[in-house]
Amino acid sequence: MALQRLKILISNDDGYRAEGLLALRSALAAIADVEVVAPEHNNSAKSNALTLNAPLYVHQADHGCRYINGTPADCVHIALTGLLGYRPDLVVSGINNGANMGDDTLYSGTVGAAMEGFLFGVPSIAFSLVDKGWAHLSAAASTAADLVQQMHAQNLLGARPWLLNVNIPNREVDAMKPARLCRLGRRHAAEPVIEQVNPRGETMYWIGAAGEAMDDGEGTDFHATALGHVAITPLRVDLTDHDHLGYWSQTLSRLRGRERP
Repeated sequence: MALQRLKILISNDDGYRAEGLLALRSALAAIADVEVVAPEHNNSAKSNALTLNAPLYVHQADHGCRYINGTPADCVHIALTGLLGYRPDLVVSGINNGANMGDDTLYSGTVGAAMEGFLFGVPSIAFSLVDKGWAHLSAAASTAADLVQQMHAQNLLGARPWLLNVNIPNREVDAMKPARLCRLGRRHAAEPVIEQVNPRGETMYWIGAAGEAMDDGEGTDFHATALGHVAITPLRVDLTDHDHLGYWSQTLSRLRGRERP
């Protein structure tokens, strides 16, 4: 029995003209009906931000993609709540120009777009290239499409929602090592803020670069990609510290015991 053709929504955080987005659209179009709704401008590090204090506009680009003057999450939110007019089988974000590993996933607009799809109950994947510069981009797009096709063959799309963060090494397909399931690593604190003075004599600040990997041992996304493997990390939205609920319950009881009657 032939599989029904997939319907995929694609977004990103690098903007609607980014090479990674267009390469991913081309690769996925061979196996699915795809629609792109992406930000007008680069929205790196916008995480899950939604625009609530300004109007949003949808435009059609000359290459067929639609773009919005908002964040990555805005794009997916608007697409899924009325713009598309149907529910896609999969939301895909990327391919990002640079890795989203470890703590970066908390800030990533690429992950934020995929997470918005997950919050609406649609299976979602965030794809990123490990190194910036688009080296071996076609291989990364092919790898992404192959992963989606395999998941479709295993009936993993259209079922319960899940969220995956996938980082692809900058290698040709035949040099790519098998995918590994990984946990997120950790980074050191960011580099110091960069302070400068503008032509009017006012002090301005630039956020410093991300810190070096602190936890990059075996089993992490940092370790896997350093060895040439595609790193796949399942993510969840629940930020509850379940392991320490008991501790905080006892602490709260002690605090209540000190309250005045």
